[in-house]
Amino acid sequence: MEDRSADHTAAVTSSQTQDRPAEAPQAGEPAIWTRNFQFYFTARSAGLLGWAMLPVAVTAGLLSSGYSLSTAGYAMAFLVGPFAGLVIFGGVLADRFTARRMMIAADLSNLTAHVLLALLFAYGIDHLWHLYTLLVVAGVANAMFQPGASSTVPLVSRDVQGANGVLRISEAFTALGGPALAGVLVGTAATEWVMVISAVSYGTSACCLFALRLGAVPAPPADESFVRNLVVGWQEFRSRNWLWGVIAIWMVFAVLSWGPQLSIAAGVIVPEHGATAFGLLNCAFGAGTVAGGVLAMRYKPDRPLAAGAVAMLAYPLYPLGIVLDWPVWLLAVAQVVVGVGITFWGVMWATSVQTQVPGEVLNRVHAYEVAGSVGMFPVGSALAGPAVGAFGTDEVLLVGVVVALLTAAALLAARPIRTLGRVPGRA
Repeated sequence: MEDRSADHTAAVTSSQTQDRPAEAPQAGEPAIWTRNFQFYFTARSAGLLGWAMLPVAVTAGLLSSGYSLSTAGYAMAFLVGPFAGLVIFGGVLADRFTARRMMIAADLSNLTAHVLLALLFAYGIDHLWHLYTLLVVAGVANAMFQPGASSTVPLVSRDVQGANGVLRISEAFTALGGPALAGVLVGTAATEWVMVISAVSYGTSACCLFALRLGAVPAPPADESFVRNLVVGWQEFRSRNWLWGVIAIWMVFAVLSWGPQLSIAAGVIVPEHGATAFGLLNCAFGAGTVAGGVLAMRYKPDRPLAAGAVAMLAYPLYPLGIVLDWPVWLLAVAQVVVGVGITFWGVMWATSVQTQVPGEVLNRVHAYEVAGSVGMFPVGSALAGPAVGAFGTDEVLLVGVVVALLTAAALLAARPIRTLGRVPGRA
């Protein structure tokens, strides 16, 4: 993503400044591992670790405590729903109040929520609305954090592409270790310790973000209303057929395939093989994301979204393996392959958005595409339990398999998506 603040200067009547002065690059300073990037890398890695552990800990913890599959599905809906619904407002707020301040506030909110979640699991959940409320707080906090996560990278490193590559690998490793650690701790009846570790992670992130030294950042014109900021972002989003086309396809995929899969997989694997096996299968997915991230860094196709759609054909392997009652080791292999495919798609998608959308509106457009890409996930998650009760586990999983295959086919069939080219020479 480029820094386009110079192009935006004429439209900006005021700018907001971070609390500390800018840190100028020093002679001989590495392009990636600057002081600022070291703090930002630590912050993102810590926050991603906490986020990676939470869904596995809550889902497996509830099922291990005797709660139903529907309860676990509702819990995921309360976590992801506020994130999907409010992230577009987070994009505007990040522009108006600076991304760093929004991210620090979000980390402190997450720290508080996870401390209370630890107490809740330690002393027992007397009322489910207590759990749901804290998950809503976590979802809102992540909605406020996410829009600024990408736009901060050019401010902390001169080699933006290299920095993004490093952050992608970090994300893969947290996806590898976080679910495994959560699964092991839940398996030993220590769900509350997952929440304690997550709280420490968010505290670390907030401290590192506070230590950043960033210069002035562009803000919307002072006389432009909040609603106008939203409208401009929406206009930029809908003007790109490939962008809203992918989101429209992904919404169907989220309801019928992606959304139900986590809770249904947990409902099958935890009773049969234990919470530890469920955590290790998620760990295998994390291993696949590492390989997928490395592949995406090395292979730069001329048509990134078309190549990513082909990689998405790997997604149905895991739910199909559950239906066919594969052993855990074979399910783990499937998860590795799925991790490679979905991560490669994710990198191609993120790269396309960052390089095709102007930097001055990227925060808001990014917020819209994130809202759309995950907006229907809570619907699918909430419907998982009722759908299994009405049609059966295998039937719901098989629908997900078919929909995943149709998703890849639709991405390849849509001309604006299939023919979108790579922008050369852009980070």
